[in-house]
Amino acid sequence: MISHISGRLIEKNPTDVVIECGGVGYQIHISLNTYSKISSDEQLRLYTHLIVREDSHTLYGFYDKTEREIFKLLISVSGIGASTARTMLSSMDPVQLQEAIASNDVSAIQSVKGIGLKTAQRVVIDLKDKILKIYGLDEVVATSDNTARDEALSALEVLGYARKQAEKVVAKIIKNEPGLNVEDIIKHALKNL
Repeated sequence: MISHISGRLIEKNPTDVVIECGGVGYQIHISLNTYSKISSDEQLRLYTHLIVREDSHTLYGFYDKTEREIFKLLISVSGIGASTARTMLSSMDPVQLQEAIASNDVSAIQSVKGIGLKTAQRVVIDLKDKILKIYGLDEVVATSDNTARDEALSALEVLGYARKQAEKVVAKIIKNEPGLNVEDIIKHALKNL
């Protein structure tokens, strides 16, 4: 309904701003990510998303369209409301969130306050295909959620291989054969190092 608001910045807080447009002051809820990008210039344009509930009309504002699209995707997930989506965008910037979802990095999403394991998994399951399609990202191998990968890398380091070189080889192995256990990853890596 309201795509963006341009006007004079009246008030700026970490959670909301007031923009005067046509003599009306609009209170717009923002993430810390947007807050950090807003300068103290008088003129401001924020892309918006209006959420209508039976007891309130709440306007959310975003510094760029990418953040607004990520917000819309997040609130489409069952169990994620506007406040939780805003908290997620305050904890991680939109690019970090896209990468976490695209790479199945459940632990990164779960690190956001108020997000439990099941909710983080639901975010990845519901949004991964959409994120990959919309933003043209390649599927990324999970980095911090893959314990077999981490254990294999630790073992290869103990055996004297350089971390960077081992990471490249192990990432390639996991991409080609995602179901391998730690021992098999190490065996394949030793053949390729």
